[in-house]
Amino acid sequence: MAGRSSSPARLLDAFDLAILRIVQRDNKLPQRTIAEAVNLSTAAVQRRIAAMEAAGVITRNVAIVDPDAVRLAITAIVEVHLRDEQAATVDEAKALFRAAPEVQQCYYTTGGTSFVLIIVTPDMRAYDALTRRLFSENDCVERFRTLVALDRVKADTAIVIP
Repeated sequence: MAGRSSSPARLLDAFDLAILRIVQRDNKLPQRTIAEAVNLSTAAVQRRIAAMEAAGVITRNVAIVDPDAVRLAITAIVEVHLRDEQAATVDEAKALFRAAPEVQQCYYTTGGTSFVLIIVTPDMRAYDALTRRLFSENDCVERFRTLVALDRVKADTAIVIP
């Protein structure tokens, strides 16, 4: 994982954005292929990718795994309402959710819901145990609501780059 730089935010130009569009679809694509697609040299593409990693623009290079292939049958979207929105309460909840590997995504939100989480578990028994640990037995949580996904219609991880 690339570390965040303490330098000022890096301004991205059209070449950087074109490279990002490509590597979001397939970050194992050879850099010479990327270079041909964006009309730069392979060395220039390599330097730009390294600079974007160092600046924290590219935060990680990961494999996207099909949950069905690893027997994670339950995908739940969970709305979490905290007992209050004080900084200590929010920070404690963030740390707890960040540390739970079953929590695939976690968003601190507005509009009456404190957090929205995407959770995957192998079955409902595991989901029940997780909800007890994260929500029911957690003094920070006032209540939560679960929506169980029936079908994964789209689960794209790429950010739309203008």
